[in-house]
Amino acid sequence: MRPMAPDFDLDPQTLLQAYASGIFPMADDRDAPGVYWVEPRMRGVLPLDGFHLSRSLRKLVASDRYRVTADRAFEDIIALCAESASDRPETWINATIERAFLRLHEMGLAHSVEIWDGDRLAGGLYGLALGRAFFGESMVSRAPSASKVALAWLVARLRAGGFRLLDCQFQTDHLATMGVVEIPRATYSALLSAALGLGSAGAGAASADFGALDRRVPLAAGAAPAPADTVSGPVSGKDIVQLLGQTS
Repeated sequence: MRPMAPDFDLDPQTLLQAYASGIFPMADDRDAPGVYWVEPRMRGVLPLDGFHLSRSLRKLVASDRYRVTADRAFEDIIALCAESASDRPETWINATIERAFLRLHEMGLAHSVEIWDGDRLAGGLYGLALGRAFFGESMVSRAPSASKVALAWLVARLRAGGFRLLDCQFQTDHLATMGVVEIPRATYSALLSAALGLGSAGAGAASADFGALDRRVPLAAGAAPAPADTVSGPVSGKDIVQLLGQTS
C-alpha cells in the first residue's frame, strides 16, 4: 500500500491504469486528505454463473417490491455509500475518490444500480466498467435486503452485457452468502488480463455493454449486445430471476 499525497486529484487515466493493473484506491476515512493503493493477496470475485439466489431473495426480486434503475442517481448513490451508518460507522470513500468516480461516470465508465422504495433511495451500488470487467466499489442498504437486490440486478445486467469478471475486492461474510469467493492474486491477474484482452491493460480489448439489459437482449449468459434500437419494454424482477437461473 503506497500513500498518495493529500488533496491529490486522481486523474482518470491514472485510475484506469491502476484498475487494469489490479490495484485500487482507498482512504482511511471520509475526512482523510489522501488515498492509498491496495492490491490484496486474496481477491474477492463473484463468478457471474455462481451467484447464489436464495429462495427469499428470489421471491423478493420477482415481486418487484423495490423499483430498480441504473445510472439514474449515480451521484446520490456514491454519496449514500460514503455516509456513516450504524452498521458501518467508518467509510473508505473520501472526497478524492468521490470526485474521481464522478468524473469516470461523466465519461460513461462508472455506473450505478439504484434501489427505490417509493420515491426514496433505499440502497444500491456503484462500480467501474473496463473492457469486460466490472469492478464493484461499494454497496449500501437503507431498507431490508436492498443491497442484495442491487447485486442480483447487477449480476443479471453484467451477464446480459457480456461481462466476464465481477471484482468485489474483498470477500466478506455477507458477500460469501451470495457466491463471492477468494482467489489468489496470480489467479485474479489472469482473469483480469482475459477480461481486458490478453493482458494488454485494456488496450484494444472488446468492451462489454452495461446498458444491454435495458434493451432486453436475449436472456442468456454472455449474449451479444442487441442493436441500440432494440426495445422490448421494461425489465421486470421475473426477468432477472429467469436470467440468474440460467448457466453459461
